[in-house]
Amino acid sequence: MSDGLLIKLDNNEAVKLLGLQDKNLELFTENFDVNLIVKDDGLLVTGSAANRKLARDLIEQILTIIRAGHTPDYEEIKYMVENYQKKQSDFHHLFKDEIITTPRGKKIYAKTVGQHRYLQAIQRNDLVFGIGPAGTGKTYLAVAMAVKALKEKRISKIILTRPAIEAGERLGFLPGDLQDKVDPYLRPLYDALLEFLGMDVYQKHMERGVIEVAPLAYMRGRTLNDAFIILDEAQNTTPEQMKMFLTRFGFGSKAIVTGDITQVDLPRDSVSGLRQVIHILKGIKGIDVITLDETDIIRHKLVADIVRAYAKHSLRKK
Repeated sequence: MSDGLLIKLDNNEAVKLLGLQDKNLELFTENFDVNLIVKDDGLLVTGSAANRKLARDLIEQILTIIRAGHTPDYEEIKYMVENYQKKQSDFHHLFKDEIITTPRGKKIYAKTVGQHRYLQAIQRNDLVFGIGPAGTGKTYLAVAMAVKALKEKRISKIILTRPAIEAGERLGFLPGDLQDKVDPYLRPLYDALLEFLGMDVYQKHMERGVIEVAPLAYMRGRTLNDAFIILDEAQNTTPEQMKMFLTRFGFGSKAIVTGDITQVDLPRDSVSGLRQVIHILKGIKGIDVITLDETDIIRHKLVADIVRAYAKHSLRKK
């Protein structure tokens, strides 16, 4: 054990960094093999020189975020601590660029490095593929960006669509009208819209046709101008459906395609349109493919563990 490093911070900053009752303290001590001692003039970091430096560098990044006005919660600090050594990432830009604030006052922003890359790609490109497992925010952030674009009057319409595996002939045998038939497939998209807009605004936009939520089959034969179009669960499209969708969007439009290529529900002898298209369109200017992984999962910690376990199982089978 060698001399410690002192990080200057006040008591309020120490509480925000370490959490109530020092809940976050264990994250730093376990992941960096250091001790943190709160003193009158700051935070003393003790341990090996290399570990002290790693811990100090990350703590100073988190303090920059705190001083900019955002207090990271336990899961956010956990993400930064657990991924800092793996990626030597710069987290300064996280929590900085707010997308929108919900009617309930919740601020929406990128919480991981992968999510930040995803949002930057959406800003820069007319067509973006967001690929990754459940819980990485692919659809959620895409809908947030669509609502932001609508509020800023950069588009005049939001179109959200998903392939319904039971669509086509079998959709007609389900009870109810069209909305009743497709609602189960589109519920996650409705939920995100309701959170970002509130019920009153959401209903007005739906009634006026400003927001359209429909199964992919109903996109055929249309040209969509000045629209923000999101195709969700795209791993379940056929190559023909994917080509049909990609040739729908017109002038002033942006299209986001999201999916998880490890969760294809098509018949075994079918080719996933998402798997195929990312190779076909590779290298075309104005198109970007962002791959998210288990480190970008912002859900219960078991979700990331489950994703990793299935990935290992898949590798063993291969």
